[in-house]
Amino acid sequence: MTNKYDLIVIGTGSGGSITAAKCNQAGWRVAMIDDRSYGGTCALRGCDPKKVLHGAAELYDWHKRMKGSGIPGGVTIDWPELMAFKKTFTDDVPDKKEKALNKKGMDTYHGKASFINDRQLRIEDEVLEGKYILIATGATPTPLSIPGEAYMTHSDEFLELDRLPETIVFVGGGYISFEFAHIAARAGAKVHIIHRGERPLKHFDSDLVDSLLQKSEDIGIEVHEEHSVEAIEKENDSLVVRTHTKGEEISFSADMVVHGAGRVPALDLDLEQGNVDSTNDGVSVNGYLQSVTNPRVYAAGDAASTSGLPLTPVASMESHITASNILKGNHKEVEYPPMPSVVFTVPKLASVGMTEKEAYASGRDIDVKHQTVDGWFTYKRTNETHTGFKILVDNDKDQVVGAHLISEEADELINHFATAIRFGIPAKEMKQMMYAYPTEASDIAHML
Repeated sequence: MTNKYDLIVIGTGSGGSITAAKCNQAGWRVAMIDDRSYGGTCALRGCDPKKVLHGAAELYDWHKRMKGSGIPGGVTIDWPELMAFKKTFTDDVPDKKEKALNKKGMDTYHGKASFINDRQLRIEDEVLEGKYILIATGATPTPLSIPGEAYMTHSDEFLELDRLPETIVFVGGGYISFEFAHIAARAGAKVHIIHRGERPLKHFDSDLVDSLLQKSEDIGIEVHEEHSVEAIEKENDSLVVRTHTKGEEISFSADMVVHGAGRVPALDLDLEQGNVDSTNDGVSVNGYLQSVTNPRVYAAGDAASTSGLPLTPVASMESHITASNILKGNHKEVEYPPMPSVVFTVPKLASVGMTEKEAYASGRDIDVKHQTVDGWFTYKRTNETHTGFKILVDNDKDQVVGAHLISEEADELINHFATAIRFGIPAKEMKQMMYAYPTEASDIAHML
């Protein structure tokens, strides 16, 4: 028997849920499929639980900085208690999510979906047919194809650890490695980050990354650049990571090795059976987020090959656009506004708009305002170090075209600059804006 639907959504995270809800509200018969717990990466094994753990690392660092400035004594992170607190945000999500979908009349399926043809999917022993199909399956760790890869722990497993290992090696120098490393180091683990390239966090401003690296070293994290991982081996109760660097073989012993070497679209769906073309970047889509080879299929979020960053707000925006195009016919092309991104280390690293390199390559008259600000009141009052900014202003248009920040306040401050870039607010107007004082935002005029 074949179950027929107006829309089938594969994936229950940000990229799929909005489209499903809007089509359901329009009276369509909708089915949702997930081979994991309902709720998606952000709510269950990404942004939200990570931010809970980050909060503890942030509080720990603040306490340590203020010792001798009115805050006495030591502080430690109780990992089991912290994980128990984290679970209060995640444990009930899948059940609540699925019950809410069912209550609205949507059918829910559990299992791996695979295309049978251009309109049908198989899930376990059932066949589903959709007038439209949305692929919103997110991303999965990049296969590294090295001996011993199976010994690696992934980010979602790290977020479920009941006990923190004494020594952890993170493979790869991206978001995942640095964010978890900053948490683990402050919770008492010995931490190494092994990065294949010349410098980590390559999409962020190099000067500010250097500052973050200094802070990382200050808290005991050892970052090893230009080290390629050749193999991971099991020796007694330890794991040994074999690396190669500049003609030399170097090994690292650890209790746990965590994969932090990037992610790729999760597209193990037998796409060829559905006539759905894809690349290493995701499902090949047009400006309407529709498959270029199968007009019944759309894709959103990390599963789609677009210029959008792999961020939750981007997936949500794409899901809104997909819903509109499915319901009303293709009429709305995706346009990406400035996309602020944040590395939730301590301090945080944030970026939006042009990089300094892009600004110089553009041929425009760009003024680069770069300064460390440890001595400013905002940071001095909490003994915060390794702070700074780099703001790029187009002199001809008097507009901010890029902003890069490092501080504990960077995640909130970057939104002000994203707003200015999005709406073309003149730098002069930003300088004249009356901000509440003393706040982090009141520093914006001084940055400009």
